[in-house]
Amino acid sequence: MKSLINRLTEQFKVSLEKQTKSDLCFIRVNKDDAEQLIRHCRDHESYTHLSFLTAIDRIEDNKFTLTYLLHNYQSHQSLGVHVELDRENPVMHSLHRLWGQMATYQRELKEIYGIEFPGSPRLNDEFFLEGWDQIPPMRKEFSTVEFCEERFPIREGRQSTDAKQTMKVEIYPGRGE
Repeated sequence: MKSLINRLTEQFKVSLEKQTKSDLCFIRVNKDDAEQLIRHCRDHESYTHLSFLTAIDRIEDNKFTLTYLLHNYQSHQSLGVHVELDRENPVMHSLHRLWGQMATYQRELKEIYGIEFPGSPRLNDEFFLEGWDQIPPMRKEFSTVEFCEERFPIREGRQSTDAKQTMKVEIYPGRGE
């Protein structure tokens, strides 16, 4: 992995974030260099498989971190490529032309984080949050409790119970204390 990082550092503005295992490391690259670096890894370094694309909401830093995880079947190594986006204007170039499934990941991230990927096919089609009218639900400022209290009012039969007491009285009566 060290030789790969050295080659990438010579060609691109990357920084090594961490090597978590001998066959897995993470690098950081500027969003404007990400497509060229990822294409280079696919075409010249044998990282031919996109394992996934995901995002981390770093609300405290006002950033999103995209993680592209690439895999090399020849060396059995994986490379994570981190790209930071401004949380106020989260836009990343669409990389769907590199791998077809990238469009699906981008569509999911658009829906659950609000990250834009201009040019990605069907980006604005509903994916799994049909009729969603709230802020994207994976953003840290989204309150699941408030959403549930607003949408699902208390009704007869819906109550919270102490699990320990329920088990003691209803499920295992006469046992223990």
